[in-house]
Amino acid sequence: MSDALKIGIAGLGTVGASLVRILQDRHEMLATTCGRAIEIMAVTARDRSRDRGVNLSNIKWFDNAVSLASEADIDVFIELMGGAGDPAYSAVKAALQRGIHVVTANKALLAAHGIELAGIAEEHGALLNYEAAVAGGIPVIKALRESMTGNTVSRVYGIMNGTCNYILTKMEKEGLSFEDCLKEAQRLGYAEADPAFDIEGNDTAHKLSILTSLAFGTAIAADDIYLEGITNISIEDIHAAADLGYRIKLLGVAQRTESGIEQRVHPTMVPYDSVIAQVDGVTNAVAIESDILGELLMVGPGAGGNATASAVLGDIADIAKSRPGAQHVPAFGRPATALLPYKRARIQSHEGGYFIRLKVLDRTGVFANIAGHMAENDISLESIMQHSKHYVDPAEPKTIILVTHATHEASVRKAIVAIKGEGYLVGEPQVIRIERPKAG
Repeated sequence: MSDALKIGIAGLGTVGASLVRILQDRHEMLATTCGRAIEIMAVTARDRSRDRGVNLSNIKWFDNAVSLASEADIDVFIELMGGAGDPAYSAVKAALQRGIHVVTANKALLAAHGIELAGIAEEHGALLNYEAAVAGGIPVIKALRESMTGNTVSRVYGIMNGTCNYILTKMEKEGLSFEDCLKEAQRLGYAEADPAFDIEGNDTAHKLSILTSLAFGTAIAADDIYLEGITNISIEDIHAAADLGYRIKLLGVAQRTESGIEQRVHPTMVPYDSVIAQVDGVTNAVAIESDILGELLMVGPGAGGNATASAVLGDIADIAKSRPGAQHVPAFGRPATALLPYKRARIQSHEGGYFIRLKVLDRTGVFANIAGHMAENDISLESIMQHSKHYVDPAEPKTIILVTHATHEASVRKAIVAIKGEGYLVGEPQVIRIERPKAG
């Protein structure tokens, strides 16, 4: 059996502790499977005294991640600290500059510095693996980077944030408000005390930017993503979607268009009978559409200690199995210097159906006026109806639901502006895109 693969782990939170436990409990099995033992040589974390439920007594402890990456006698540096900046950035960079392989679960780091780090890895003959950074235990990175070589990808989309999916699922199934479901998600540990990064769509955007680079061979463009979170989704929207045969999901979507690559994160109505509509709770799902393979949908746990540690372990095992001197797979599927400049598509040219919810004063001619503004902007309506679950006081504003056929985003926005100017609208309109996935 070959010499052991020596690793150092920076970050001993939920994922790091799970990884240590799995490596220790399954040491012999992994040695047989990988053809060599995997040995934890060094670790670092913020609190050395904390009991993590694993035995660290025979493992060297470093005071900080940069020292571990720069000085430890290791073959692989495992970065599980998180964050786009230091210490994660400096530590990963230091390891790669030594020719030390890196495995990370840090999507924020990759979204901000992934191309630079990939270039350093290639220059020094090191691997940069990051399966755990997107969709937890779902092997979507390997699928795009290796398994689908030769395919031309047209679209990648999916549910990539378990917090948002949990909240939307609970709102629908229990009829609770967004605020109540968020509090429950925080109580169960599915949402952070400050949940903004998740519920505003930023977490999904970071993951989407990585998938976009892999799918289309472009530089990462995390700042060029159209972004809407789920904070404005009401129980009224959930009920209206159900009545129309849809469920609301927060999707990240990247697709190739004539004007460039379109990246968007927003609440989306998907048909109830589609596979992705059935993905509930904290589960993630990623779909890939390509010319050779067709449609591929992968569903699985998107977060959690064991799921993420499993993905990290898969990356470590790949390194353990690799032959000395073998050609490394580039971090983003092609050399960093061969990645194309990102060309952002005009989001306003997006075509698709729309759900529009308007709250209006009860005046004669409002229906006709709304329909007229839609017609003026060449928007064909699939349906227009007053939506009410029970008797409403005639003096109260009425809710009108519109569903359009495929149309341009710019046309919808122009029609909404015109309707706002009529004086009968109460509050802000709700506009949700409708997607009809090929997968399922």
